[in-house]
Amino acid sequence: MQASAVIESIWPTIIEILPRVGRITALITIGVFVANIAVEAGLIRRIAAVSKFLTRPANLPDIVGTAIITTAASTTAGYGMLADFRESGRLSDVETLIAVTMNTFFGFIQHVFTFYAPVLIPILGLEVGLLYVGSRAAIALGITVAGIAAGAVMLRGSPLGQTPSRPQRQDDISPTERHSTVSEGEDTSPLVIIEAALRSTWPKIRRIIPRLTIIYMIVTLVIETQDLESITAIAAPLTAVLGLPGAALPVIAVFTFDTTAGAAAIAPMIGTTFSPRAAVATMLLGGIISFAVSTFKRSIPFQYGIWGPSFGSKVIIVNTTLKVVFILAALAVLLVP
Repeated sequence: MQASAVIESIWPTIIEILPRVGRITALITIGVFVANIAVEAGLIRRIAAVSKFLTRPANLPDIVGTAIITTAASTTAGYGMLADFRESGRLSDVETLIAVTMNTFFGFIQHVFTFYAPVLIPILGLEVGLLYVGSRAAIALGITVAGIAAGAVMLRGSPLGQTPSRPQRQDDISPTERHSTVSEGEDTSPLVIIEAALRSTWPKIRRIIPRLTIIYMIVTLVIETQDLESITAIAAPLTAVLGLPGAALPVIAVFTFDTTAGAAAIAPMIGTTFSPRAAVATMLLGGIISFAVSTFKRSIPFQYGIWGPSFGSKVIIVNTTLKVVFILAALAVLLVP
């Protein structure tokens, strides 16, 4: 009787997270599968010709270029590729963190076409909309350049792709590494390549899906039972220090939980209460505050699901730290008299 009551209480949460987990799982599966296809079919060499201007200065293996290019279409799929490369030992932990950092600008690109251009710019108007999107683009590009610089320094002298972070398990090694169909001139028909890619994709997905589902369920339950809105209270002293109008605080509170609603809230006050620069600074500050919420709601389940808690925590710390640093730099530029 008690067990049935527990199941009944969490059943709505299960129903809520299943579509989200299903979508992310599908994208990760596609990313890992495409990565294995690229390896099996020898596409890495062709992609490297396009992406080596990024990977070579950062001292990263050419295979990272596939993930970077894929991220421009799907951040989740790009992360799935990097997870596959790390799990199979092709990337060390340090190389993976640098690759994740370099992915930032390419992950931003897709949002320009899916959100910023069709949604946010019409709400904010052309001047403020372009200033905000341009600021976010500069922040993302700065983080990517920082990743390239970190690779140039930290991986200097390291043989590309020869620094695995730990011993490989047999089910982590792709068929290409165990028996290369391309290099040995055996059957490279599409069917053989697809079958080999599927064999190396399944072990990764089998580990990711249960972890992803459990963590999403725990986070959703906590969100529904705890008050997270008090987090926005820390914005009050920041708005005062930055000299933003008093109306910035409620805008930030809305922006923290919903970007579109926050933009709609500030739009009528642009030109009266807010100058264009002050409006963009307010939204960027809302972005900093929202990290606390978005990290808990999205980043922890997603990153832990892909990498596991230990390495996932490192990815979250690096991502969040760099975003806060570069947003603060953008705020300084925007608010300079």
